[in-house]
Amino acid sequence: MKYMIKGIGIDSVEIERFKDWHAYSNSSLSRIFSKQEIDYCLSVPAKSAERFAARFAVREAFLKALQQVFLNTNFALLTVCKAIQIDKTANGAPIIAIDWKKLKVENPKNISFSISWTHNKTDATAILIIYCNQRD
Repeated sequence: MKYMIKGIGIDSVEIERFKDWHAYSNSSLSRIFSKQEIDYCLSVPAKSAERFAARFAVREAFLKALQQVFLNTNFALLTVCKAIQIDKTANGAPIIAIDWKKLKVENPKNISFSISWTHNKTDATAILIIYCNQRD
């Protein structure tokens, strides 16, 4: 099977921007994050800023990659935020779930994603690659 890259997005955010997000109401946070993400980010208060920052960076990276796949479609950031949920596998690798109906596009066939994220004391960075699985 061949893989063809359809879109690449990268984003980096300052963790400092998210330092007070733990005090935001669930209603405010739910404009961007899923309930599961909010619960996870708030589960360790000392890590909430970096967790929110990393998930926000993935959303921005996803938006950038998505715009390369759907060249004639404009996506609003908040729409993209509500359409995705970032989780982690058992070994800690990030995975993404997408509600294509919220994006108002037909669920693309044979599309896969690779995500990588990292953070240090000041910044959280994410890269997301959208690729298409093609038969030989």
